Amino acid sequence: MLPASQFIATAERQLYLALLEQAKYRPIANDWLANLPKWLGDIKDKRRYAHAPAYASAVEKLPSIKVNDVGLNADVITIHAELSESQQRQITALMRQLMPWRKGPFQIGTGEHNVYIDCEWRSDFKWQRIAPKLSEHGIYLTDRHILDVGGGSGYHGFRMLGAGAKQVVVIDPSCLFYHQFMAIRHFVESKNTSRASYLEDGYLKDSQLQDIHFIPVGLEDLPSSKDAGNQLFDVVFCMGVLYHRASPFEHLHQLRDQLQAGGHLILETLVVDGDATTVLVPPDRYAMMNNVYFLPSVSALTLWLEKVGFTEVQCIDVSTTTPDEQRATAWMDYQSLVDFLDTNDPSKTAEGHPAPKRATLIAKK
Repeated sequence: MLPASQFIATAERQLYLALLEQAKYRPIANDWLANLPKWLGDIKDKRRYAHAPAYASAVEKLPSIKVNDVGLNADVITIHAELSESQQRQITALMRQLMPWRKGPFQIGTGEHNVYIDCEWRSDFKWQRIAPKLSEHGIYLTDRHILDVGGGSGYHGFRMLGAGAKQVVVIDPSCLFYHQFMAIRHFVESKNTSRASYLEDGYLKDSQLQDIHFIPVGLEDLPSSKDAGNQLFDVVFCMGVLYHRASPFEHLHQLRDQLQAGGHLILETLVVDGDATTVLVPPDRYAMMNNVYFLPSVSALTLWLEKVGFTEVQCIDVSTTTPDEQRATAWMDYQSLVDFLDTNDPSKTAEGHPAPKRATLIAKK
């Protein structure tokens, strides 16, 4: 395993080489390559992100450990390794410097001494709701190039890789999430540099896992082409992002523009009950969030997707978010869902809106 001090630079070089390989077949990748130095430089600029040097330092100080297996198909993404007590203390202290941890969970070590990162979101709940239904609707992740928009620390991206994806690119403009991803990826990599072989039990053995990458950028900044044969991705996931966009139609067009012809979008977002004309526009905050703009009904969202050119639109899941799925923990010790709901009526937010309900829709380009 590489020393941690070299790890981020090496991971970024692997991203560069992956895009260079893509450019042989998809010219649009050259535009990504042209932007890559700025994207990676900006996320480390302490004038933009005051905490960037501290986050990078925490990642660089992580110890090298011998990884036996990596479990990507269980609820907890697990790095199978035997840790000493001193390694456990060191890893815990450094990973806590990357708080708050929003999406997970992760576990480093499987013996007596391990580090369990209990994130605010039990992201496995969402994956359990969505993943089994994809194959039921003819959407397969095996050997696919996948874009995960707003992927946070990369939990779902790692699950996609565990499901057999050929390559996963996670994008998120957050400096913290970028370094959280790099910290997890540091432990995921093992000594052998060969391509991973996917086992039925969901473990990856002796793999450097060069097939998952993180670009610290927003969807709106990605190059795109109107030529549907010149896109990089077979599948695009966008989960928990749309309601933060002031221009939802523009966002949906941007998602479509990243897909190859015949590719699929998996879109998960907050919704409200109602017909095709029902859209909630919070006048101020929604569930204490001040950047929530549009909450459509499932019928309205279906119409939106069709309006921007998607076909075969189907809703595959609707679920109410519960405090079991989103809650404060020792790794995210701020307010969470229970603090955002009406104390007398949990079916409503603190502002009196319907409590968070999320729908997942699939659509074809």
